Amino acid sequence: MIPTQILRVLSTIQTFDVPALLMGGQACVLYGAAEYSRDLDLAVLATPDALPKLSAALEALQATVIAVPTFDVRYLERGHAVHFNVPDESGSALRVDIMSRMRGVADFATLWERRTTVMLPTDVHGAEVAIEMLALEDLVTAKKTQRDKDWPMIRRLVDASYAAARDAIASRAQVDFWLAELRSPAFLLELVAAVPDAASRSIRTAVIAARSGGDVNAALAAEQAHEMAIDAEYWLPLRRELEALRHAARKQ
Repeated sequence: MIPTQILRVLSTIQTFDVPALLMGGQACVLYGAAEYSRDLDLAVLATPDALPKLSAALEALQATVIAVPTFDVRYLERGHAVHFNVPDESGSALRVDIMSRMRGVADFATLWERRTTVMLPTDVHGAEVAIEMLALEDLVTAKKTQRDKDWPMIRRLVDASYAAARDAIASRAQVDFWLAELRSPAFLLELVAAVPDAASRSIRTAVIAARSGGDVNAALAAEQAHEMAIDAEYWLPLRRELEALRHAARKQ
């Protein structure tokens, strides 16, 4: 269930025709991989035409920036997140984080082209809002961070996809996705046995281990450690820039 405050924000963004895609925990909820998430994460189009619409939507929501960096296209283009608080009638606030560029993730135009759209009710009278969110494949890629908490979520996301469709006739794209991303050893072993020809073409270490009777758990752990190290290296200059911005803000 998506909280009312989050639906209000998403509905407002839709009203202002903002090109934005739901990601993060709320998207995981809609994909069946999480029960609850308190924040809202959005991928946005950072262009001179799109950002004024986003600014107008945030103004209508009375959103305020709560940390560095400021709401500036330069920071979004470099890969930073901008953090907002959006108040509600009760006096509490919803945290909304927006990003435009993420490590390993396609450009926004590509993300928008292959997005997933779901319709959610906004009230008891049956009114609905269209929620545009990252395609499952892109959400999984975006979740490959240095944070330990993201990796169980990746596992649940791909497990849910596989469990929902493994007894049906899967498409080639689905099989390729599962071979590339499954992180549950039992499911990966089952899939490799079910599609030996497709599995034989995979160069993923965990799939090779599953085919050859190797240590699948060790292969998955090594894969995770490798991605986490790459993400840490990617964020190093961005973190340095954030520290410089925080230092400058404290001096003002």
